[in-house]
Amino acid sequence: MLNKYPTWKNLLVVFVLLVGLLYALPNIFSQDPVIEVSGTRGEEVGETLRQNVVAALERAQIPIKSSELLEDRLQIRFNAPEDQLVGQEAVAKALPPQFTHALTLSPDVPAWLAAIGGKPMNLGLDLRGGIHVLIDVDMEAALDKAVERHAGNIRSTLRDERIRYITVKESGNGVDVRFKDAALRDRAEEVLGGEFRELGVNVRDEGSDYFVRLYMTPEEERAARRLALEQNITTLRNRVNALGVAEPLIQQQGERRIVVELPGVQDPAKVKDLLGATATLEYRLVHGELTDALEAERSGRVPPGTALYRERSGQPILLKRQVIVTGDEMTSASSGFDQQTAQPAVFVNLDSKGARRMLNVTRDNVGKPMAVVFKEKRTVDRDADGKPIRRMVEEVINVATIREAFGSRFQTTGLDSPQEAHQLALLLRAGALAAPIEIVEERTIGPSLGQDNIDQGFTSVMVGMALVLVFMAVYYRKFGLVANLALVTNLVLIVAVLSMLQATLTLPGIAGIVLTVGMAVDANVLIFERIREELRVGSTPQASIHAGYAKAFSTILDANITTFIAAVVLFSIGSGPVRGFAVTLAIGILTSMFTAIIGTRAVVNMIYGAKRVEKLAI
Repeated sequence: MLNKYPTWKNLLVVFVLLVGLLYALPNIFSQDPVIEVSGTRGEEVGETLRQNVVAALERAQIPIKSSELLEDRLQIRFNAPEDQLVGQEAVAKALPPQFTHALTLSPDVPAWLAAIGGKPMNLGLDLRGGIHVLIDVDMEAALDKAVERHAGNIRSTLRDERIRYITVKESGNGVDVRFKDAALRDRAEEVLGGEFRELGVNVRDEGSDYFVRLYMTPEEERAARRLALEQNITTLRNRVNALGVAEPLIQQQGERRIVVELPGVQDPAKVKDLLGATATLEYRLVHGELTDALEAERSGRVPPGTALYRERSGQPILLKRQVIVTGDEMTSASSGFDQQTAQPAVFVNLDSKGARRMLNVTRDNVGKPMAVVFKEKRTVDRDADGKPIRRMVEEVINVATIREAFGSRFQTTGLDSPQEAHQLALLLRAGALAAPIEIVEERTIGPSLGQDNIDQGFTSVMVGMALVLVFMAVYYRKFGLVANLALVTNLVLIVAVLSMLQATLTLPGIAGIVLTVGMAVDANVLIFERIREELRVGSTPQASIHAGYAKAFSTILDANITTFIAAVVLFSIGSGPVRGFAVTLAIGILTSMFTAIIGTRAVVNMIYGAKRVEKLAI
């Protein structure tokens, strides 16, 4: 029978509409200003801390909406942004040094809706507010670090080849190796030239000293700068993603700068802590006995080639300055427990160079102690205003005797808690910064400005939609009203899909929605004009409806496929705002195809299907 859907297809339309309404619903709820408290080293946030923070806010006479302990943090909700900003100072003063806080926004979604996965779509920096940071990468330090790395590798290579040298010294953009005779120098030149093909090599004589110099060529310097920038971008992206900041934007700007945008974060100090967080491990051999360390501490004279450290118990210990491996050479890290002692542990994998060096050192030093130095930039106190005072802390967390040679995989114990092991593994996985960074520009976009952008975007969507609705209702009458119903449904489905995918909506994304609103009726215009043509050539109303949908389908499909391909290309090669536009455009194309073809056909079938119709209102 013409113009009648099977029951399953009508149920499909109803099901899609209900699901769309349900998952678009979270977006009508407001965003609460929130202060989130978490441990800087994985410390547990418990009920005692919650009570202390709430009591501090009550003493300051700052009203709160609610306080809730989540899995790894405390969340304090406020009624207004003004209360959040004033409450920040009271919270900061109430927190111990090992805890930190951040200002953000959180949707006030009912529990039943959140239980089925209902979440509002993420809003970009221009809509939600947040932090925009421009970071400069210290390229000079990156080159110095590369030279230092080459110097360490040169020492290891010469020792492996049993070539005696006097000194290996970093100088400018290269490394000078001094020998006592020309024969050793010539042999070293051959070995080092073959091992370090990326470096330039030259030789010189200075009296009775013979030198080989390995230096970074201009091409190698450019590669080192590029690698430092790329590694810093990757490290920052991994670090932000791993620490839970939603939908960040991290991208290169120019030859040495990085742009970071963190929507929803309102605390610049928190951003600095996040981006500048450093935690790594260094493995070093122990020098001498405890008495040697005590004497060095008492006299202030440290033996050459060593450094004085302290264990977590406060006991001094002498370590050799030469670092066996560092966090830079760790390819992966995971937290767990030692099978023998059940202590928290971090399981580490090294890259090929680090594994080779670790194997050589442990093979030559079986029976000797090796120490693990934990280096972390840590909050050690707070000033009178409650702002954190941070400094680099270096402490020996573990000293163990080397029982046998090992290489690429091993474990480290001595950590205070499973949370600290998890946090260290997280930062090691994220990687170390290849070069120091400096924040050269910092902008905070307040929620009120973001709300203004939302209001303006919403107004533009509503105005554009109203004009289309009026035109369709006047020009196509009853069929125009059906198209208008599909247009409204299409908008609901776009919002629902964005929410289900947890995509980020930005101002360009709103522009994509506005464009989709205009394009969504194109398919109905083609169908309705085709129905009019069929009526003009004398077809019956029922046959005209059937032919209109059937014959216009291929044209609609071709037009939408080409536009969808353009959206995919924009998403693939674009970045930031361009991607936001492409996402909403692509989703709008898919939902408009469903509503304009299947949805309107279902409604038209309900109105005209299986009925004797003399005239169509089109």
